[in-house]
Amino acid sequence: MSETNIEKLLGIISELRDPISGCAWTKSQTLDSLKPFVLEEAKEVHIAMKNRDFDNLKEELGDLLLQIVLQSKIAEENKKFAFDEVVDNLCKKLLRRHPYVFDEKKPHTIEDQKIAWERIKKIEKSK
Repeated sequence: MSETNIEKLLGIISELRDPISGCAWTKSQTLDSLKPFVLEEAKEVHIAMKNRDFDNLKEELGDLLLQIVLQSKIAEENKKFAFDEVVDNLCKKLLRRHPYVFDEKKPHTIEDQKIAWERIKKIEKSK
């Protein structure tokens, strides 16, 4: 079975964070030191979208994904959570917040979905 691109990316990040042979800059990063980069990369994604510059958008989305994977790796090293848990949480959230698609399987409008999303989000946040 061949390695997926996401598995390849996770392996690269692990090598970059390797305490002995990894990249000095990458190894020195913490969740706190990476805070400014999240905003910077998100802004660059926004600019590429605004300019409809799809080549740049592809690159900037990759840079934003790097932040997610790298921060997840650091969190894993600190025994907080792993990238797989981030993905699992997202999948569960998408399934919960789209009842018209995944549970009820009935026609719905954009407005129906917005109302359901906000209702479900409010319930989740109150727990």
